[in-house]
Amino acid sequence: MEIQNIFVVGAGLMGSGIAQTALQSGYTVTLNDQREEALDRAKAGINNRLERLVEKGKMTEEEKADCMSRLTTDTRLNAAAKADLVIEAIFEELSAKREIFQSLDAICPASTIFASNTSSISLTALGAATNRPEKVVGMHFFSPVPVMRLLEIVFGLRTSQEVLDAVKEVGKKMGKWLILAKDKPGFIVNRALLPMLNEAVQILDEGVGTVEDVDNGMKLGCNHPMGPLELADMIGLDILLEVMQVFYEDLGDTKYRPAHLLRKMVTAHYLGRKTGSGFYLYENGKKLAVNPVLTREHSLFDQQ
Repeated sequence: MEIQNIFVVGAGLMGSGIAQTALQSGYTVTLNDQREEALDRAKAGINNRLERLVEKGKMTEEEKADCMSRLTTDTRLNAAAKADLVIEAIFEELSAKREIFQSLDAICPASTIFASNTSSISLTALGAATNRPEKVVGMHFFSPVPVMRLLEIVFGLRTSQEVLDAVKEVGKKMGKWLILAKDKPGFIVNRALLPMLNEAVQILDEGVGTVEDVDNGMKLGCNHPMGPLELADMIGLDILLEVMQVFYEDLGDTKYRPAHLLRKMVTAHYLGRKTGSGFYLYENGKKLAVNPVLTREHSLFDQQ
């Protein structure tokens, strides 16, 4: 099963990163999103990142031009009609992903493989939304996709070995280190990582330590390259909340219950780097300071 044409659904940070990595690996890519402005932004971002590689001597101008020549953007799902592999990278919601796969099932040839970049949702459930459950598989990339080496392959109950072999070849061509996970909530990496991030938020909410103390504790005490609250900001607090809710609902253990402060941060639209504020404040992606809402004192006016 040879794969050459890849259709990426979702032009956000993950989708554009997957598209860029596929282009650099020699694939022809169509990047899809409902919003034209999102596609324009993603294409410009890919072009800029490739230009930086040229400036650093890691890519030639000719190689960059070749990559961009193999990129197409389209707002229509019908553009997937010739895709060998679809990689869905939209937000973490089962109903939305199922709807995408159901639509693509009627558009794509029977040979097309459907992959999801989901970090927690059941591939068996996604496969059941199609007439090709044996061709539905998880390809969980890590952000930023062009830099992070890991690719977590997840197999549903009906995923075929032929499909696993095909996506393995794609992953190897992309230069990724592959790990294989069963279809359980969170799979391997996020099942271990995200409860730790949620617990860090709980520790902060209980006043056990400050934002900086929690992060420095894990960086300097456990040799983590990034503190858990800073990492949560990078992932997106809304995504962390969505995944923890999936864990809590599917696994039924209170240790997976989302921290109350996490819910409040998402409600207040403090989502992390992408909104310029989470546990820290950001400008153009650069961390500036702790979000002052987490440090300020409140008091009533003196009463006579």
